[in-house]
Amino acid sequence: MRRTRQGGRLPRPVWLLLAARVINRLGAFSLSFLTVLISTDFGASVATAGIVSAAFGLATIPSRLAGGRLADRLGRRRTIVLGLTGCAVAQLGIAAARSLPAVAAFAVLLGLVFELYEPPSQAMIADAVGSAERVRAYSLLNAALAVGGMGAGLIAAGLGRWDLRWLFVADALSCLACAVIVRAVLPADRPDPAGRAPERRADIRPWRDRALIIMLVSGTMYALVHLQIMMSLPLSLARRGMQPADAGLLFTVSAVTIVAAQPVLRRKQLCALSASAAIALGYLLLSIGLIGYATAHSLPTSLVATVVWSLGDLLMMGRAYALVADLAPPGGTGRYLAVYGISWGIAGIAAPVLGTQILEHAGATALWTGMAALCLVLAVGQLFVAPLLAARDVRAHGGSSPVTPARRSRVQSDGRPR
Repeated sequence: MRRTRQGGRLPRPVWLLLAARVINRLGAFSLSFLTVLISTDFGASVATAGIVSAAFGLATIPSRLAGGRLADRLGRRRTIVLGLTGCAVAQLGIAAARSLPAVAAFAVLLGLVFELYEPPSQAMIADAVGSAERVRAYSLLNAALAVGGMGAGLIAAGLGRWDLRWLFVADALSCLACAVIVRAVLPADRPDPAGRAPERRADIRPWRDRALIIMLVSGTMYALVHLQIMMSLPLSLARRGMQPADAGLLFTVSAVTIVAAQPVLRRKQLCALSASAAIALGYLLLSIGLIGYATAHSLPTSLVATVVWSLGDLLMMGRAYALVADLAPPGGTGRYLAVYGISWGIAGIAAPVLGTQILEHAGATALWTGMAALCLVLAVGQLFVAPLLAARDVRAHGGSSPVTPARRSRVQSDGRPR
């Protein structure tokens, strides 16, 4: 894909990919009702339903890694179409299943294909834009998913009252629609065929990259915090005497904040911050917002806390993915993003167990205070990550002097610093 100039407009393929992801996100609500479907339609216990959901979460880890490898070997567009089509088949299988083993099998199949399209879609953005615009592009991807999520809640509310199986049908249709759009409007990419440029492939060893592993660890902790908000907030509100359904309103406010605050990312003060400084600031805002949840006993207070942590989320998401993309060697963007992305699979297994146990034995205040403390630890941790990244920049430039923002903005055609 053709790159945009530094500071210029994002290229058309990026906007088309964002639009396709909005359509896909409109149907991405069925998984929240998988355990309910298993419990109500097949009479399974909550524990059994939880095991099936955990099996799905576990399957997403190899799915993410496979998506990164396929993106770099098979091509970004082909991998996205393959993953979305596989999701549609699995979703329709769940909707049509008439036994618990069949539902479990299709749930695991869904997990195995569920993350295939994430690394190539993220890598496609990295391919299309230069380093200086990656933060903005990934932040817009986060905003696009937020916009789709707002519509998804409304669709789920309507179809869910009719028949839960139709949620999976709608999700499958959104996956197919997204696949068709990607196949029709995005340009094909042609990675090096097998056997070509072996010296480049030999350099792509993400699991041996210390900086990437540090990003994976911190990303897993962040994903744990984020999923606690998504999964535990309704239960937390109920324990505070509020309506669990108010969590939907809070999630909508979060999405609106992420979309409305996009222009803030282009302010000179934020653009001048290093990646570590911006991520640390994001963690700090997350911590403040979660402290708000720990002390909130009313909906207005919870709304303010939601706006604060959403601003932190806005600062972090684009910076983190852009940083990982910049760490990757030529031809390895998909695999680097895939390794970083398994943080969500790991957190997806741990978050439900951790959140429910803390709520049950210590209460909502302890849960949100603990998550806020974890965010503070992650913010301080950026002080130790920054020197490592600075040393990485110096080695990439073949010199010993620090890399200035102006120098960092001058990139080669492959998006790596000169």
